[in-house]
Amino acid sequence: MKHSPIVIRRTAESDWQELREQRLEMLEDTPDAFGERLEVALDHPETEWRMRAARGSSASSIGLVALSGTTWVGTMGVYVPQFETEALLVGVYVTPRFRGAKAGVADALLEASENWARHRGSTLALHVHEDNGRARAYYAKRGFHETGQRIPYLLDVSQSELVMVKSLTA
Repeated sequence: MKHSPIVIRRTAESDWQELREQRLEMLEDTPDAFGERLEVALDHPETEWRMRAARGSSASSIGLVALSGTTWVGTMGVYVPQFETEALLVGVYVTPRFRGAKAGVADALLEASENWARHRGSTLALHVHEDNGRARAYYAKRGFHETGQRIPYLLDVSQSELVMVKSLTA
């Protein structure tokens, strides 16, 4: 199946309905990869979704969407937490039929995220569930390394997320 070329752009508040649908898909597809449960997300009001979509144009965060034609096929966000200088990668998701190196969606989103983060600090960090070997391998191939730091997994503190970082300097 041939797909339209992938276009990466920032989200805008007007994208709130598409963002909601993508978020619900990602929570259903990979329930342990994100710090939110589907049943909670289903109860969010429109104002919450509008606020999340508007992050695409904030000075301290960026929300990116990957589009194939007009279809949302992936998302990725980056933000700089208050009082921090290290950017944090969040909300990484690619629709199943667009996964893999051949489709290039994750790589295109990551490249755009790194370009944004590079102007805000020298490293990009992320938290990945300890059992998510596929994601850990993907990030390792793209220059991230595990720091040895573990943080409690938000939805089950008996589990951990591993901190991975990548230098954004040459």
